[in-house]
Amino acid sequence: MSNEPKVTAERPDSPFHTTGTDHITIWGSNEEDTLAFYRDLLGMPLVLRQPNLDDPSQTHLFFDTGDGRILTVFVGDRASNRGPQRGGTGSVHHLCFSIPPEDFEDVASALEDAGRNYNVFDRGIFFSLYTHDNNGLVIELSTDKYDIPDDRRGEVLAKAQELRVEDGAEYAKDEHLAAALEALGLDADPYDLPDASSGVGGVN
Repeated sequence: MSNEPKVTAERPDSPFHTTGTDHITIWGSNEEDTLAFYRDLLGMPLVLRQPNLDDPSQTHLFFDTGDGRILTVFVGDRASNRGPQRGGTGSVHHLCFSIPPEDFEDVASALEDAGRNYNVFDRGIFFSLYTHDNNGLVIELSTDKYDIPDDRRGEVLAKAQELRVEDGAEYAKDEHLAAALEALGLDADPYDLPDASSGVGGVN
């Protein structure tokens, strides 16, 4: 009997269920650099600006990430640091924001124009571009490979997981995603995206 946890889109038998992501808050450096990256480059409107209620010496910036879900940043009089951040238990590895597939190449061009390095990877179940914010936090900009309805995403991924296990593959690939869509009767068209490597290290 396998000790691996069950992967399913069904809600677990837990005391309660969350209804979505409301906001994520990160420690930022200063207001000017934070606005330059999140508002002026990534295009997130600044929708609220007020003191940090736990520490009024800092400013609390609220950005709309594009669908009403919010990213907030505590900023003060701190220098930005675009060097890599230290990892560790409890730390944030990266933030991921979605972009339209038709804008993918324009996004890459905009990052180049802004002097930002980036990498592009075909992650099997989605397509991603990775860069860093003004504080060295890894920022992923991802797009779906198929026109998947938002309310069916979890179901599609759980089915792709089932199919990749049956296939003996170590990670879910494009063929598992396409087969999952077919098995669930979803007529989702693929998007036209550039060729890219998977970027995986030691995983087949």
